[in-house]
Parts: sequence; C-alpha cells; structure tokens
Amino acid sequence: MLQQRGQGAGGGRRQHYYAQLLKESGLRREHLVCPVFVSEQDRSITDRSIEAMPGMELTPLSAIGRRMHDIVDGAGIGSVILFGIPKVRDGSGSAAYDEKGVVQRAVREIKSAFGRSANVVTDVCVCQYNLSGHCGLTISADSGNKVDNDATIRLLARIAKSHADAGADIVAPSAMMDGQVQAIKEAIAGSSKRTRILSYSAKHASSLYAPFRSAAFAAGNGEDSAIKKKIDKALYQVSYSNPRQAMREIEQDVSEGADMVMVKPGMAYLDLVRMAKERFAGVPVAVQNVSGEYAMVKAAARRGWIDEEEWKAGSLASMRRAGADMIISYFALEVARYLRE
Repeated sequence: MLQQRGQGAGGGRRQHYYAQLLKESGLRREHLVCPVFVSEQDRSITDRSIEAMPGMELTPLSAIGRRMHDIVDGAGIGSVILFGIPKVRDGSGSAAYDEKGVVQRAVREIKSAFGRSANVVTDVCVCQYNLSGHCGLTISADSGNKVDNDATIRLLARIAKSHADAGADIVAPSAMMDGQVQAIKEAIAGSSKRTRILSYSAKHASSLYAPFRSAAFAAGNGEDSAIKKKIDKALYQVSYSNPRQAMREIEQDVSEGADMVMVKPGMAYLDLVRMAKERFAGVPVAVQNVSGEYAMVKAAARRGWIDEEEWKAGSLASMRRAGADMIISYFALEVARYLRE
C-alpha cells in the first residue's frame, strides 16, 4: 500500500507526479474503475494474494462490504467492476447466471449497503465458469478453440439479465461474440431499472491477460493450471495488426445499442482509443489497463529498473490524453489516494 501524502522520503515526489497528472490530463477519481475479484470461496488472509499481480488479492464474498468500504469511502472511487470466481465450474457455465451466484449476491449486497454511492459494473463472460476456460461454449470436446457463437450469446444474455435483476448499474460483455450486445439489450429490456451496456468491443488477442487468469482460475488444481497455460482465444478476439476490424467491431456494437465501448489492452492501443473517440462522437470510450501491464510495472519497479509512481502517473495520463472517459485499472486504488477531489 502507498504511503500517505507527505510521509516518507518519496511523499513529495509522489505528490508532484499526481499533481501533474491532475493538471495536464484532467484525471479525476470519477474516471477510475477499480477491479474486484470476488470469490465464492472463503480464504484466509494469507491465501488471498494473486502471485502474478503483486498487491492485488481475491475478495471473499463474505468480505465484499469491507472491500467496498476501502474503495468507496477510503479511496473515493465510486465505480467498481466485479469479476466472479465461483466454487464450481461445469461444461455449460451454469453458475454464471445463477441468481444466487457469487456476482449476483455481491451486487445485491453492494447496492443494499452503498446505493448510488457505488456504480457497479459486472463482467459478463463464461471463462471463469466453464471447464474449457474459453469466453464461450465450445462446440465439442475435440474442437479446440472453436466456440459456438449463437449458443454463447444466448448464455451471455441470460447472465446479463441475472446481473441486471440483482441491481447492476452496467453490464460489460467481454466474450467478443458476434451479436452479444443485441442479445443482451433484448434480455435486459424488461428489467426494473435502467442497466447500461459497456461492451468490450475491441478486445485484442494478447498475452497480457495471463496474470488475470491466475486469479480467474484460482482453485489451484492441476486442471486449472493446464487451462492457464494452453488456452488460446485469438480466433474470436481482434488482431493487433487490424485497426479497421477494431473500428468495425465498435461500430457494430454501437449499432446494436451499446451505451459505452471499450478498447483492451490499454497502453499499446491508445491510437484506437483516439480513433474511436473521433469516429463515434458522443459514445463514451473506456480503456482497460490490463493485468499484464500492471504486472510488468510492478515487476520492473521491484527490481529498481523504473520509478513506479512516475510510470503509473504517466501511463494513466496517456490514456486520458488519448480520450478515455473511463479507465479500468488495477492501479486505481493506489492512484486515487493522490488525486484531489
């Protein structure tokens, strides 16, 4: 955890970095979205850390209230995105849409305790809930990376509706299935509250998601370890070499009714953030500062190769400069402590 302002030798330097970040890029706490890994398994304090993401940890469902207090009341961040980690996975990802599932229960508890003070975004995907680890339902056991798009979007719609019914403010489909936004839009139309859609429209195939998987598949058994090593999602994610496809994906999601769109990963794709802001006027654009970006900064800083505070401030400033309206970042809690109201 960071030292408070003025404490320790680095206090003044940190204040300088974040004062510049505030002044030159206009970053405010309301631009930040803090990721929370909420786990259905109760874990001891020593068993919650995520090895590949130093400083991040799993939050047992029983502790979600305390975690939200740290984020909302302690750091002044009003938005979180929940990634659920169930006790049990199966071939159909059924725990993902269970009204008593880990995300659904967490949403109800957060909204009951914090109301409008907490803007709750939920990740809508299947990867943590099915046996293959893919973002969709695979057609057969020997099909490799082949995913059944139509069956998956029906499942995603069911998941999103269960999140909306629980009280989620925003549902965020991240599976990169064709037609997912339209299916979700239709499914949540009858919900009692206005739930918006933040689509992971331009999610690029990248090895930078690997640290996230160490949390998503946190059961620790051999099967989970194998998934983390072998899974390849390139067939349904966007290639880094094709910006026109990224813009087509965003255009399609906007036409289907997405309220907001996202570019992911962050630092290497800021040209696409700027392109999306210019091409889709009036549509808020989010960027995700992904787990691999976080892990690289932490690893280099621990070895004394970079100044962690300077790079965190600079990287988030670059995202705001590119035009990001929302930044989902594992640095959010650390950075927010240095941003003025």
